[in-house]
Amino acid sequence: MELLEKQIEGLIYISADDGVSLKQIISITEATDDAVLEGLDNIKKRHEDSNSALELVDYGEKYHFITKPECFETISKFLNLNKVKQLSQSQLETLAIIAYKQPVTRIEIEEIRGIGSEITLRKLLAAELISEAGRLDTPGRPILYQVADNFFDTFQMVSLNELPKLQEQEELGELFQ
Repeated sequence: MELLEKQIEGLIYISADDGVSLKQIISITEATDDAVLEGLDNIKKRHEDSNSALELVDYGEKYHFITKPECFETISKFLNLNKVKQLSQSQLETLAIIAYKQPVTRIEIEEIRGIGSEITLRKLLAAELISEAGRLDTPGRPILYQVADNFFDTFQMVSLNELPKLQEQEELGELFQ
C-alpha cells in the first residue's frame, strides 16, 4: 500500500461516524483528484477482497468505514443494539416530506400530513436525521427543515437523487392519506 492510500485510510478511520469528504481528503493530502479517487477505489477493493471486517462506503458524499453485514450480530451484542432501530409511521412520513420538499416549514409538513408534527420534528432533530436550514422570511419567521448528514448514513444513501421519483407533486400528499 502506498503512502497516499495509508493517509486516506487513516483520515477515514479517525473521522469515525462523521466521515470525510473527497474535498477534505484532497485538501489535507494535497494530492490530485485522480490520485485520491484511485486511492479510494484501491482501499475499497482491498477491503472487499480481504477477510477484513470493514468496508468503505460513501454516504452523503462522505467516506466512512462500516462493518460488514456478517459482523452485525457480534457488534450489536457488544453495543447492546437492537437489530433495527424502528422509526414510527409519523417519523417516516415527516422524513419523506422533508426529503422531497426541503427546505420546508412545520406548517407545510402539517398541511401535507393533515396532523400536527411538532413532537415528531423534535424527535427527528434529536435523532439528528433532520436539521434547521434557516428561517423563512415571512411573518413569524418559521423554521425551515432539511435532512441532515445522519439521514444519509441511516438510509445508506449518497444523495437525495436516490429517492424514488414522484410523478406529480400531488402524489406526496396522496402518500399520507
